[in-house]
Amino acid sequence: MKTFKLNKIFILLLVMAVVTSCVKDDDFETPDLSIVEPNINADDVISISALAGILAQSGNPIVTIEETGKFIEGYVISSDEGGNFFKQLIIQDAPENPTRGVKILVDVSPLFVSYEVGRKVFVKLDGLTVGTSNGSLALGVRNGNNVARIPFPNREKFILRSGITEEIVPLPLAIEDFSMDKVNLFIRLNDVQFNRNDVLVPNPKTFAAEPGDQFDGERLVESCASNATTILSTSTFASFKGLNLPRDRGNLDVVLVRDFFNQFYTVYLNTPAGINFDNENRCDPDIIACEGPSGGSDTLLSQNFESLTNINQLTDWVNVNVSGGSVRYVLGNFSNNNYAQISGFASGEATIESWLVTPNLNFDNFSQEQLNLDMEAAFDNGKILSILITTAYTGDVTTTEWEILDVNIPTGPSTGFGGFQPSGPVNISCFNGNVRIGFKYLGSDPSATTRYHLDNIKITGIQN
Repeated sequence: MKTFKLNKIFILLLVMAVVTSCVKDDDFETPDLSIVEPNINADDVISISALAGILAQSGNPIVTIEETGKFIEGYVISSDEGGNFFKQLIIQDAPENPTRGVKILVDVSPLFVSYEVGRKVFVKLDGLTVGTSNGSLALGVRNGNNVARIPFPNREKFILRSGITEEIVPLPLAIEDFSMDKVNLFIRLNDVQFNRNDVLVPNPKTFAAEPGDQFDGERLVESCASNATTILSTSTFASFKGLNLPRDRGNLDVVLVRDFFNQFYTVYLNTPAGINFDNENRCDPDIIACEGPSGGSDTLLSQNFESLTNINQLTDWVNVNVSGGSVRYVLGNFSNNNYAQISGFASGEATIESWLVTPNLNFDNFSQEQLNLDMEAAFDNGKILSILITTAYTGDVTTTEWEILDVNIPTGPSTGFGGFQPSGPVNISCFNGNVRIGFKYLGSDPSATTRYHLDNIKITGIQN
């Protein structure tokens, strides 16, 4: 009798395997698409915010929940269908106007077949551990002092599907309003674009198929309303990694998370369908690009920082923080090479505006002036340096009228150094009179703290 029953089960499984054989994934298991609504008492359901409160009140990095009989409920907002999420399920507490989200670590791939975007789920808390993973609220099983993935056989024990599926309405959120309580929410970035240096070039960047993309491709996203920036991260395993970034502007529907090292906010697409860039009129700043010949052998300014032991030894330069903080340019050194260095990392300053300004340079007796310098970007979480020029310096960088120069500011890796790259030549021959060039750093700790090194700043021309 047992053999007969087992044979019937075997035949049923074989038929199911044949029907679904078009799906190719080593971890794929045909889900049971029939759903029995979980019978859970409303009094046994706590909010995701309450779950976060349990962790916060404990004072411990992780808390294992036992014998409470409690559940949380939420709506799935992440999808691994495009390969941009892996073995994690992110849920938020409401399909519209959510207030809190949580990442569930589960050793299953793919997940989107059973837990599609909008699916309501209940998560049994007893036996799970709440903590943080990459800086964000996470649920899983305990592994020492860490939160680990729920094992494959136990996923249905802890994650219960409801028969309810809702449309997820993105929460409009400005980049400057990112905060930890908004992490793990499905948000909409209105009126944004990718940086012009990534898309308005002969070979525009892809999402994550550039030579320097190791685990994720990280691309700068700019707000047209506030000029604030954030990073769009795309896995190098994503199916759309090789697509070119769109050059227009519009809206991004994304999941807000923290980066792997919990150093900055970043956003992830589920699929390229989350991009709605339908406005061809970009919001790039007016860039000065002088025409005509430039370059010469006569030097107006040359600074390689080698003679210095302190940045304050620069004569007639201006090194100032105008936002009330302490972040300024300092003298950096590596491998017996000096350079000017700036970073807002670990400064605790929410607003950073720092300037390094050259001495006054008289262009009246020169022609074909040209700027050259070497730059390095490191621990990059956004392009936050710009190079400007003025012929009317007031003695105060905040009251001076500046114009932005068309300089290629390098992009570096998020976890290391990008190496020095030449930024130039930059034609500045259309300026006359007394000229100063300013290096403006506009950051915010912890979301915009890219470190920059400046070296071999040189202005040349032809003396009349």
